[in-house]
Amino acid sequence: MSTKESWKESWLTILNHEVVACTRCPRLVEYRERIAREKRRAYLDWEYWGKPVPGFGDPQARILIMGLAPGAHGSNRTGRPFTGDASGNFMYPVLYETGFASQPTAIDRNDGMKLTNLYITAAVRCAPPDNKPLPQELAECAHFLDRELAGLKDVKVVVALGKIGFDAYLNYAKRIGIIGGRKGLLFKHGAHYQLPDGKILLASYHPSNQNTQTGKLTRAMFLEIFKQAAKFADLKS
Repeated sequence: MSTKESWKESWLTILNHEVVACTRCPRLVEYRERIAREKRRAYLDWEYWGKPVPGFGDPQARILIMGLAPGAHGSNRTGRPFTGDASGNFMYPVLYETGFASQPTAIDRNDGMKLTNLYITAAVRCAPPDNKPLPQELAECAHFLDRELAGLKDVKVVVALGKIGFDAYLNYAKRIGIIGGRKGLLFKHGAHYQLPDGKILLASYHPSNQNTQTGKLTRAMFLEIFKQAAKFADLKS
């Protein structure tokens, strides 16, 4: 491992330890821990993660996925983004087909999954009730996001999954002075915007059951998003 790679690993390790130990939001702490105790019938033999979920992927990624928050019985159970739930079951086969993931299935955080040129994070690190974080909870998580995005220096393309993820990235860009406002930056599936720092923000519907089961987001639509992201990031798709 080079000195540069070692530095990237070390700052991220420190940040992720802090993420996992966070107890800033009482409502989220209560919910994530209660779900981990009560469990879902299908997962009674699981020891739920029940803590904030750190980001996952390649520290030298050119593409960043900005999600919403851990699923109550997905990431909150497994401890890794989009792992063990319907959203991940929809997403990882697409990432595998486009060359970003080493395997098409994501079962648990020790299943050997590796990401190349891709890093996954979320606007909120704890599972929220009804998948709806409160504005204050988004604000509390923002300092983790700011440090994470500052450290991921090779990112060229941000794929925002859903409006909350899209808004979270724009709020970050506004906080650090990349943009002064959000005029003309509207969430629409497939829309992309080049921001003043050169990064491209690419919007996609979230791969939630609500979207995939109704056909609002099809596999072909989602596949095209990541083919587009690869092109924007100067990668072969």
